[in-house]
Amino acid sequence: MESWPFAVRPLTPSLGAEISGMRLDAEMDEQLFGAVYRAFLRYQVLLFPPQDLPPARQVSLARRFGEVQIHVMNQYHADGYPELYRLSNLDEQGRPSGRHPDKGTLAWHTDGSWQRVTGQATIIYGEVMPEAGGETHFCDMYGAYERLPPSWKARIAKLRAVHNLDFSRNRRHGEDPLTEAQRRARPPVDHPVVRTHPETGRKCLYLGDHAEYIVDMPYDEGRALIEELNALAVHADLTYEHHWKARELLIWDNRCVLHRATAYDVASQPRVIRRATVLGEVPA
Repeated sequence: MESWPFAVRPLTPSLGAEISGMRLDAEMDEQLFGAVYRAFLRYQVLLFPPQDLPPARQVSLARRFGEVQIHVMNQYHADGYPELYRLSNLDEQGRPSGRHPDKGTLAWHTDGSWQRVTGQATIIYGEVMPEAGGETHFCDMYGAYERLPPSWKARIAKLRAVHNLDFSRNRRHGEDPLTEAQRRARPPVDHPVVRTHPETGRKCLYLGDHAEYIVDMPYDEGRALIEELNALAVHADLTYEHHWKARELLIWDNRCVLHRATAYDVASQPRVIRRATVLGEVPA
């Protein structure tokens, strides 16, 4: 058993841990950050209890993990930091507007799978949270792959899926599509359906809502396969459902976890989060 320099409380038997007894608003030394990173690899989802985390510190924390994504949808950039991405349903007067900021977040997905160098860590800070709904759910993709029957594993072993931000954006939030410049900046890319995690060496499913079709397969057949696999991937006992408190922070590993938000009353309940996504590597 590892001796951690902070308190660790598993959130479920298979996924997630709460990390307490440390502050995020100060720089971590190498030893402390190394322990946080080992916990990140082990538990896949880390929860930090409510505390103040200014935007600059969130960016600084994200940079400890690696290069931080500058999201192509720059209309979401926040607080003067292009590395931060704000999702808010508030209007200019700070009142719920009735408009959901991004309906695509309501479907199971992994951040950044629509680019060649995909997302490693996502770091989300909850500024304002609704009284009901607006949760974030996570599902373990190591376990999802391990539970597939041998016939499925053999069927998908060498398949590659095309991930396309324009496809998922239009499918879920078509009232605010990508601009032509944004589409050109992020063309579709293909990734293996079965990914080997570059640090743990474990195999996992790598799909989600950004996956559009299968390379060298008829489009409709590939769509059906992706939808079936996305459904097979989610198991109740491999899922953690997070009910937010304001000022909590979540960090998760996009390489082996799917996530989604849940609905809330956007006309009466406020919800504001800011997100930083750290880039990882080209999936293998």
